[in-house]
Amino acid sequence: MAKIKLEYIWLDGYLPTQNMRSKTKVEEHENFKGTLEEIGNWSFDGSSTRQAEGGSSDCVLKPVAIYPDPDRINGYLVMTEVMNPDGTPHVSNGRSTIDDDNDDFWFGFEQEYFIMDVKTELPLGFPRGGYPKPQGMYYCSVGGLNTHGRDLVEEHADACIKAGLNFEGINQEVACGQWEFQLFAKGAKKAGDEIWIARYLLDRLTEKHGYYIEYHPKPLGDTDWNGSGMHANFSNTTLRTCGSEETYKAICEAFRPVVKEHIEVYGAHNEQRLTGKHETASIHDFSYGISDRGASIRIPIYTVSKGWKGYLEDRRPASNADPYKVAARIISTVKSAKV
Repeated sequence: MAKIKLEYIWLDGYLPTQNMRSKTKVEEHENFKGTLEEIGNWSFDGSSTRQAEGGSSDCVLKPVAIYPDPDRINGYLVMTEVMNPDGTPHVSNGRSTIDDDNDDFWFGFEQEYFIMDVKTELPLGFPRGGYPKPQGMYYCSVGGLNTHGRDLVEEHADACIKAGLNFEGINQEVACGQWEFQLFAKGAKKAGDEIWIARYLLDRLTEKHGYYIEYHPKPLGDTDWNGSGMHANFSNTTLRTCGSEETYKAICEAFRPVVKEHIEVYGAHNEQRLTGKHETASIHDFSYGISDRGASIRIPIYTVSKGWKGYLEDRRPASNADPYKVAARIISTVKSAKV
C-alpha cells in the first residue's frame, strides 16, 4: 500500500471572477493507476467560498479529470466540478453548461498573463515610480534587457508537460513582463480542465519565486500598454471539413446578434481591454476578417489556404475568463448557425 496525495481543485463562488481553491486528501492505495475510477467525491465548506450558507454549508467535489502532480511524490492533481448535496450542478459550475458530450468541438486557448513582483506589485521589468522602455522590443524577445521572468515560464512549461497536459507553446508577449502559453484539446470540457490545471500550476510556482500572476485584462489601466486576453481557437466537424467560405461566413454571422451574451462570460473588466486599440476590436462592435487581429473573430490564413477547412479564433475573451463558460457560449452560438 502507498500513500497517495490527491489535490482536489475547484472554482469558488466569488463574482465577477471565480478563484481557484484546493485541498489535499491523502489515501492509501495499492497499485494506484491514476484514474478517476479509483477516487471518489469529497466535500468542502461552501460558506467559506461564497457557495453555501453556514447553516447548510456542505458542497460536493466531483472529480472530472486527474493528472500526475509534477512536484509531489505520489501526487495527483484532481480537477473537480462543484455539485449540490443532491447531486445537481452548483450554480457556480460552468463546466456543467457545456453542450459537447461527443467532444466534437476542439479548442486551443492562448492564455496571456503578467508576472508581477510581490514587493513592487508591478510587472517584472517595471521600475518603481515609472515605466520601462515602450512596447516594441519585448515581444518574443531574448536577452536580459527585454526579457523578464523566463525562469518561471520555463519551469511552468516543464511542469505542464510532466503533468500530461497537451501544452503547445510559450512566448513573451507585447508588454514588458507579459507572457503567454497555449493549450489544445479535443473536447471543450477537456480544454477547460487543462487550462485550469495549467493556471493552478503557474500560480503555485509563483509561491517560491516571490511573484504572483495578474490575470486582469488591463492591469496597467488606460496606458499605451497591451492588455491580456485568452484567445479561443475553435472548430467542430463542420468547420474542419466544410470547404465552404459561405458556411464560415454564416457561422461568423451567428455571433453578431449575441454579442452581449458572449461579452457577459468573456471576463470581468474586459471593456478596459476591448477598445479598438492594441490589437483588439471595440467591445461595442462585431467584426470578422481573414488574418485580421483587430477583428472580433479572426479567420486564420491557415483555414483559407486549406480550402476553408480549419478553425476560427475569437479574440475577445479576456485573460481572466473562465474557459468553461467561454467554450459553452461559443458552442451554443455555432450550433445556432443556419448552415
